[in-house]
Amino acid sequence: MSVEKLTERRPTIGADELITTLVPPPRFDDVRLSTYIPNPDEPSQAAAVAECGAFAERVAAGRGKRSGLRGLFGRKDGGQADGKPGLYLDGGFGVGKTHLLASIWHAVPGPKSYGTFVELTHVVGALGFAEAVRRLSGHRLLAIDEFELDDPGDTMLVNRLLKELTEAGVFVAATSNTLPDKLGEGRFAADDFLREIQSLSAKFGVVRVDGPDYRHRGLPEPPAALSDDDLVDSAERREGATLDEFDALCDHLAGIHPSAYGRLVDGVSAVHLRGVRPAEDQAIALRLVAFADRLYDRAIPVLVSGGSLDALFTPEMLAGGYRKKYLRAVSRLTALARDAEETALR
Repeated sequence: MSVEKLTERRPTIGADELITTLVPPPRFDDVRLSTYIPNPDEPSQAAAVAECGAFAERVAAGRGKRSGLRGLFGRKDGGQADGKPGLYLDGGFGVGKTHLLASIWHAVPGPKSYGTFVELTHVVGALGFAEAVRRLSGHRLLAIDEFELDDPGDTMLVNRLLKELTEAGVFVAATSNTLPDKLGEGRFAADDFLREIQSLSAKFGVVRVDGPDYRHRGLPEPPAALSDDDLVDSAERREGATLDEFDALCDHLAGIHPSAYGRLVDGVSAVHLRGVRPAEDQAIALRLVAFADRLYDRAIPVLVSGGSLDALFTPEMLAGGYRKKYLRAVSRLTALARDAEETALR
């Protein structure tokens, strides 16, 4: 039986689609603030739900069109988001920040947009800055997941974009694993762009979400890698599954903009990767992070042969500036591998 390969897919997203596709991914279609279950041992989680609810009410009321960024987002209350149209959810991976962000988006009327940081920068690159501002400035809310600044160009671009949008009255909510004044730290010469980073930091009231990774509370280690024969057998038995050589997929991802990775796996029932091994360099590793995020967004099970998913990134990578990104990817891929194991048992 012939099994489709992801490497045979060449997804594209037209310029006119870019804004209309800025919505939460399928995994978060049904999430609401009421469905978020706070960890009773982490009081910040229940407090974050309340903060997000209050913020959504302010967005729905439409009280965002003011001038002066410091007046909008200055931190006069020690970091809480009360009364501020900018909300920044900070915390480790697996504490439900994306659930909260998508819930805010669902709770407010449109027009509104939701996308990852990389999708947002791609929108600006594809449409041009002025056109992106024109289209987004008419929105009530811009929700940005996985807010991260990996290079100075992105720092200045996003700072300028948010300045234009907030002055036009757009509310902004974002998630990240890094406090706003620490964005870019360990990844480029942040001191050279301190003014830009501080300007970005001033735009958000920070809400902390603490706690352990919910995906691994009391759960076992990642499932063991399959043999090559068992991997092929699984791919052939699952309708809509794909089967790819790991190295070939890594090469393929290099030729696709990360904003199209979601389109790459749309409609896939399970992803099978043969010959998984640690990423060779940081460029490959970061593409795998973005790929893992889009698989997780769509709840697509992952099965592998070769190496273990928790060894995908080398100790040197895990000790560097992208540590949190890599740990998030391992957490999400492990959850997807467990999903694959559970579906095989049904």
